[in-house]
Amino acid sequence: MTETYDVCVVGGGMAGICAAIASARNGARTVLVHDRPVLGGNASSEVRMWICGAHGPNNKETGLLEEIQLENCRRNSGLDYSIWDSVLYEKVAFCPQLTAHLNCTVHDVRTEGRRLTEVSAWQLTTYQRRTIRATHFIDCSGDSILGLLSGAKLRRGRESSEAFGEDIAPPRADLRTMGNTIVLQLRETDRPQPFTPPDWAYTFDDATHLPHRLGGGRGDNFWWLELGGLRDTLADAEAIRHDLYRTVFGVWDYMKNRAPNRGRVENWLLHNVGTIAGKRESHRYIGPHTLTQSDIRAGGCFDDIVAYGGWSMDDHHPAGLYYPGSATLFHPAPSPYGIPYRCLYSVSFDNLLCAGRNLSATHVALSSTRVMATCALLGQAAGTAAALAVRHGCDPGTVGSRHLTDLQHTLMDDDCWLPGRARPVHPLTAAARLSGPELDLESLRNGHDRPLGDAPNGIRLEPGAAVEFRWDSPRFIGAVRLVGDSNLNDRKRMASTYRIHPPAIRPPAALPRDLRIEAETSGGSRETVYRGTDLCARLLLLPVRREVRSLRLVAERGWGDGPIGIYSVDTLPDYRPKTAPPPRTTWHEVMRTIPPEDLAAPKLEGVVRGSGRGA
Repeated sequence: MTETYDVCVVGGGMAGICAAIASARNGARTVLVHDRPVLGGNASSEVRMWICGAHGPNNKETGLLEEIQLENCRRNSGLDYSIWDSVLYEKVAFCPQLTAHLNCTVHDVRTEGRRLTEVSAWQLTTYQRRTIRATHFIDCSGDSILGLLSGAKLRRGRESSEAFGEDIAPPRADLRTMGNTIVLQLRETDRPQPFTPPDWAYTFDDATHLPHRLGGGRGDNFWWLELGGLRDTLADAEAIRHDLYRTVFGVWDYMKNRAPNRGRVENWLLHNVGTIAGKRESHRYIGPHTLTQSDIRAGGCFDDIVAYGGWSMDDHHPAGLYYPGSATLFHPAPSPYGIPYRCLYSVSFDNLLCAGRNLSATHVALSSTRVMATCALLGQAAGTAAALAVRHGCDPGTVGSRHLTDLQHTLMDDDCWLPGRARPVHPLTAAARLSGPELDLESLRNGHDRPLGDAPNGIRLEPGAAVEFRWDSPRFIGAVRLVGDSNLNDRKRMASTYRIHPPAIRPPAALPRDLRIEAETSGGSRETVYRGTDLCARLLLLPVRREVRSLRLVAERGWGDGPIGIYSVDTLPDYRPKTAPPPRTTWHEVMRTIPPEDLAAPKLEGVVRGSGRGA
């Protein structure tokens, strides 16, 4: 089976999801190839690591990641991982121009000169071999599988301190990496819960083995259950997983049955053990620029900035749980720091991009950029760049040299913050006169869509209040672009443990929920041209599509009882929605597609009736 697309994304973790959606929404026919039955990678129900990103107030990553997490807030108050999986599935499966192949493993590539031409993949559930041809490829596999199969230049392990002038790198280069983790989750109950370990679990009988990692006895997040950095985390992945599985059950046995403070977990039970190991590091691409410790410490002031990081340089010891000292060292990093586009494509092939933890970076820099929120931003940047390469008929490198401004403006329009830059405001917006409550209305069109330092860069409207845009002469308005307050100090994480009475997750209180737009038409009449209810997105594109003298944006209700927060409002000449709501289909509509003869009752003559129980 042979298929042809503009862009092929390999790997469906958070980087791959965002790359594929960004590519498709920006006009490229895109396919996402993922080797697991669920999306999300380390964030999925198979691993269950929460999503981390930049430190500091109002530094949270937005764009597609925030869109996905807000939908999870709306639908998943109990933080159930099956619902989280369904949110990720929905965003991919119902995205126009995006095809998803799950349970599909890439095992070969073909190249012609400096170009990848196709990948071969095996789909486990259908027993089909798929040949996928594309103009551009984005490797979001984490392991750089397209580079390994094609022979692209890659890095693995730790560079020496002299190689890039990194004082926290080891004195000599080696192939050691950060290790893999199988995450366990706990659930609190109202009664004691005994635990009998399997015989094959490792026995921890010395109190010096674990107390420095247990976080006071319960251990909310078991990221430190880490092994494999002394081996090859890719080639030895199954052997590492075997050791981790024995370790996980041994650690819980120690906590429940032998730890000095085991009473702290008496009422807790083992809720979930990851089915695959979460991986931190394996192979990285070599791009036109290699991000280093010095780049991060200097704040990443790049002309070609397309994303940002802000997690500490968090370098886990390769020995992992074997190491008797601290599980990790947090080396300071500024937050935010910029990441350049030149780290997101290969020097070996002209049509191969990369995003996620396989970007072009040293081991030291990777210790900061590898967290999933940063990877999601890298994915959205790479997917947007691939779509622009398709649109302009050029390669990713040419996007950086000739269409960089287009790439950066598209990312900012799609709610990706590029620190140090303001989003261009449309002349239609700049030409309007603003009126409304006695607030800093000009902040709605200053090009900043979040608070920065002491500048709030937005307003808070009481329910029912309105802001008016008025022009000297009638103007055709296609749409209103609005960015609401989604509380960028809330990480919107999934749970690591489950208490008896956990706090419910819900959409941020100040996020706009119900909005309407009233227009004074060129003829002088006033009418409601848009009404939205139960909106749950930070970035909204609201259709108007008519000639008007003025527009009144009325904030009717937020998700809480207080004011509604709005950071920016932009009036645009056209309406080009990049999203489409997933279909709502009744079972009656499904049944009408089934031919009546396929629903005919079976003949009962000579049939021996069963017990009435299903198989």
